[in-house]
Amino acid sequence: MCGRFALYSAYPKLARKAGLPSTDGHIAPRYNVPPGSWITTVRRSSGDEPPETADIWWFYRPHWMKGKPRQYKNARWESVAKSGLWLSSLRKRRCLIPVDGWYEWDKNIDPGEPYFLCREDRELLMLAGIWAERDDGKPGVAIITEPARGLAEEIHHRMPLALDDESIEPWLDPDLSDRDVVRNVTQHIDHRMLTKWRIHKTVNKASDKHGEELLNPA
Repeated sequence: MCGRFALYSAYPKLARKAGLPSTDGHIAPRYNVPPGSWITTVRRSSGDEPPETADIWWFYRPHWMKGKPRQYKNARWESVAKSGLWLSSLRKRRCLIPVDGWYEWDKNIDPGEPYFLCREDRELLMLAGIWAERDDGKPGVAIITEPARGLAEEIHHRMPLALDDESIEPWLDPDLSDRDVVRNVTQHIDHRMLTKWRIHKTVNKASDKHGEELLNPA
């Protein structure tokens, strides 16, 4: 699944990867980003507008669920096109969550050992997300997950849906709303592009005070 991630690359690198119109900007590096916080996303408001960054609350609960306590940090790729909970957002409100890597805990060990997973070439990963307006009027996002592949499968049975370069533009296209077409043009990166290493359990406690030392191998 995806319950924690890091984003520390400079803004120009993000801008080039996401196709933003300008490389002038800034995002503060964050090494331990948890659900229940504002996260950097990329989205398009209309077909006439270029991609833009937007801060969205990482917990998905559409406004029509008002009064229901459950909220979602993840959505399963296998069900987003089938369930009324997700379908409208899949068709109309897709976004990207740029990350340098994500954390996963090896459930084969008790207690779970934390790992950091990222691209071997250290390029950004562009995770697929869907968002909706919450009952407080603010946007909330869920990161889409898929069955784990490759070395990620050694740790957990789920992993975030990281899009390949060719899928970024159609995923952000607000005029592309047919669910079957969306699914057909969405492809994940080759799992052989990923690497992982075990890190210290300091990551277990989410904090914005963490720095790059969090990624040191254990």
